[in-house]
Formats: sequence, C-alpha cells, structure tokens
Amino acid sequence: MLAILLQILIWSISLGALILWPAGTLNYPGAWAFITLFAGGGCTISIWMFRHSPDLLRERMTWPLRREQKPWDRIFLLFFIAGFFAWLSFMGWDAARTGFAAVPPWLQVVGGACLVFHGLVAWWTFHENAFAIPVVKIQKGQRVIDTGPYAIVRHPMYASMLLFLLSLPLLLGSWLGLVFSVLFIFAIAWRTVREEEILCAELDGYEDYVTRVRYRFVPFIW
Repeated sequence: MLAILLQILIWSISLGALILWPAGTLNYPGAWAFITLFAGGGCTISIWMFRHSPDLLRERMTWPLRREQKPWDRIFLLFFIAGFFAWLSFMGWDAARTGFAAVPPWLQVVGGACLVFHGLVAWWTFHENAFAIPVVKIQKGQRVIDTGPYAIVRHPMYASMLLFLLSLPLLLGSWLGLVFSVLFIFAIAWRTVREEEILCAELDGYEDYVTRVRYRFVPFIW
C-alpha cells in the first residue's frame, strides 16, 4: 500500500508541475486546490480499493498501455494521455496570461465542488464494478453489471470523466481550457461507441443490458 501511495504522490507532484511551471508562479490557488483534491481523493479511493477490491486497484494503478488490449485502444490512450498533459500545461499558461482573474472565484469553487462529486461517482462505480479497468478488453470472469450507477447509465465512469473535464478548467481559471474540453468529450464518446461494439460482440448479456439501460452518459440525452 505504501508503494501505491507513493505512486499517487509522484503523480500529484508531476501533474502539479505541468500546471505550475507554465503559469510561472507558485501563487496559484486553483492549481494547489486541484493538487490537493487529486492527492486526497486518490489516496482515499486507493485505501478503500486496497481493502475491498485489490485486484481492481492493481489494474488501475498499472500504466494503461498494455500488450493485451485492443491495438486501436493503445493508440487512442497514447494520444489522449499526451493531449491531457498538454491541456494541463496550457490551462496553467492561460490562467496566468489573464492574471488568474478570468474565472470568478465563486465559479472556481463550483468547479472544485464538481471535482469532489466526480470522485464520489468514481468511487460508486468501483464499488459496484470490480471489472472497471482503464483499458478495453474482456476480462476473465467478467459479467454485465447493472446495479448502482449502471442502472442509470451504461458508462458511469465516463460520465464522471465528463464532469471532470468540464470542472477542472473552472477550478484552474481557464476559459480556453473549457473550450478544449469539448474535444476530449468527443474523443471519449468515440471510444465508448467502439468499446460497446466489443462488449456486445464478446460479453454475454450486454446486448440485453443495452436495451434495458438506454443511455450511455447522461439520462435522456445520450
């Protein structure tokens, strides 16, 4: 468990550096709020998973580019991760360019609160689904999960990621970052469609699940 907590600490420092270095200052409350939420939320969920779902924790703490996953998914994740890192750096620069005053403080607080909600939805997803790994592949013993958030939408982890993508630019104070969030959302939607093609073809009962739970991300929308 100590190795996992150390890994989270290293990730927190690295992501913080990606934001703070382009900003050119350590006096960036939004960045420090994100680092705190990322580290605190990551540690809290990891401790819970260590006790209740250690196999899932091991899967999620492993680098998400693997030989056994679908080739197209490796390519997708490679570009998505690179784009995510660039996005963080860009938002740090953009917020500094506007003197960290483009987004009003109350809206930054809303962004932070939504990030907390994102973490709660992620935990709820892990609680219900021990197969919620970050790569597209059918796992040994995998079955359809239709309880908890999966009774509302078919991809609650992706749904929480959409909330993350819309909330983080608000917390960091970058309107342009929010514009680029749309590109990530379309990318996730594309991956979801491809993933569902595999699930319908290879996972018993998934086609029936699709007919019972109609929406992928947001009820009554998509």
